[in-house]
Amino acid sequence: MLIDVVLFLAAAVVAVPLFKRAGLGAVLGYLAGGMVIGPWGAGLITQVDEILDFSEFGVVLLLFVIGLELQLSRLWRLRKQVFGLGGAQVLLSTVVLAGFAFSLHLGWAAAVVAAFGLSMSSTAFVLQMLGERKELADRHGRAAFAILLFQDLSVIPFLALLPLLGAHAAVVAGSSAWAGAAKALAALAVVVAGGRYLLRPIFRVLASAQVPEIFTAAALLTVTATALAMSAVGLSMSLGAFLAGVLLADSEYRHELQADIEPFKGLLLGLFFMAVGMSADLGLLAREPLTVLAIVAVLIVVKAAILYGVGRVDGLPNSSALRLGFAMSQGGEFAFVLFGVAVGAGVIDSHLRDLLVVAVTASMIATPPLYLLLTRVLGTDDVAPRPYDEINVPDNDVIIAGFGPFGQIFGRMLRVKKIPFTVLEKNWQHVDFVRQFGNRVFYSDAGRVEVLRAAGAANARFFVLAIANLEESLRIAETVRRNFPHLRVFAVSADRIHTLKLMDLGVSDVVRRAFYSSLKMTGNLLRALGESDEQVERDIERFRQHDHDTLLKQYAVHRDEAQLMQTARESARELQQLFEEDLVSEQAKKA
Repeated sequence: MLIDVVLFLAAAVVAVPLFKRAGLGAVLGYLAGGMVIGPWGAGLITQVDEILDFSEFGVVLLLFVIGLELQLSRLWRLRKQVFGLGGAQVLLSTVVLAGFAFSLHLGWAAAVVAAFGLSMSSTAFVLQMLGERKELADRHGRAAFAILLFQDLSVIPFLALLPLLGAHAAVVAGSSAWAGAAKALAALAVVVAGGRYLLRPIFRVLASAQVPEIFTAAALLTVTATALAMSAVGLSMSLGAFLAGVLLADSEYRHELQADIEPFKGLLLGLFFMAVGMSADLGLLAREPLTVLAIVAVLIVVKAAILYGVGRVDGLPNSSALRLGFAMSQGGEFAFVLFGVAVGAGVIDSHLRDLLVVAVTASMIATPPLYLLLTRVLGTDDVAPRPYDEINVPDNDVIIAGFGPFGQIFGRMLRVKKIPFTVLEKNWQHVDFVRQFGNRVFYSDAGRVEVLRAAGAANARFFVLAIANLEESLRIAETVRRNFPHLRVFAVSADRIHTLKLMDLGVSDVVRRAFYSSLKMTGNLLRALGESDEQVERDIERFRQHDHDTLLKQYAVHRDEAQLMQTARESARELQQLFEEDLVSEQAKKA
């Protein structure tokens, strides 16, 4: 066993950095490493099925971590995407692929099972690949997650009904299917009730014991026990883990649980990808290359086309719909389970299963390079994905440009004070996200005069410029000051230079984004070091006032870099002198 562990670790340590450096991603590196050490490569490891079964626990942990990031309320808001996008993709892919299979003289039951299995995508592949590229929060990333969640849900009833399609199905199969469904519903109810009423008190007790390894063990126990409970009643282990994560998403231990599970999830997912690479039957590929390649080509083209179409109907822009299609065009790990059960039920024969498994594995291997090629062809999509919103609100006293973390604080405070305001945000992805929480935000460009007029800038009194990007902020500030000089502008800046440039445009109410929070944290640190509250407040206020005075001095010379640097050095000496004088004064008082 230790030799196998060394081989796995060595293959991962060598292959993954090489593929990452080549821009192909970690997933393809794991696959390649598995193929090299597997039975069709160097033959160093042969017990592929056992490793694949064990490593699928990495997918279970992945779904648990994802569940931890989803509150029940947010999951409920995703229901339209889950059942709309996901249902359309699974149904259309199954129908089209079954049509292809039926045209090749495959029986209708075998055609449906093969098509449904191939319509599933790989949760582990898609989420890992998009996560590496930081695209999970993008529109195609959120759509992919919704579809994958529906696929996980749809596997449950299909597995329950699969025996009814087989040659060995008995008359009692129907009643056993209903009994299985009843058990599944009961198990779900137990998990939901336990997660809501038992898990939090248990974790509270374990956390109070202050033994980190026991808390980690409890986290692993929660995932494992839930997954096994779901598996025992014929449900997906991944779905059980996901549900457990969702039930703990609102708990105070969410971040600690995620930190504890993350290392295990990463290692086991890597092992899963390597096991998939090892399971690729290159011998069958060598014997029937055209058949395997034809299945892979049809699978990728059909699924990519359907996903692209579904995405476009849902309102995704062209580039996002293409990314969705190529990211999810492969087969998934559930296909291995489905085809194995189908052979046992007499629906398909073992040769067809082997062909389909090899095709699914090959499609997984093809996904990362295909997606990389697509992203290079598409490049960065700078074109607006949809027309700007029509602004149709009464004139308000306050207009907010930018609704990121800084702008949202303004909005929340104004809302509780019942002061109406108008929000303009140029990032359509962020607009879609914040609208899920009930915020009314207009997707538009606050740097355009006609947009500001439509937003009521002519009759407004205040303009909040909550955009930290230097160029975008200055462009909007210049437009506002030139066309609506009566507006009092409150602006956030990213740094000192940004502040000076805004002051150049006549914006005097400027706050550096991290300035006051940094002062607050510094005060907390000084108190922790033993300083009195009075001393800390006096020091912080002295520092703040001196910094403000320095900023005004630097504004007078900021176009001269040499004088700017000289002013900074003089300011540092003055500040040091101020604090030294204060220290001498305090010592004299004590004496």
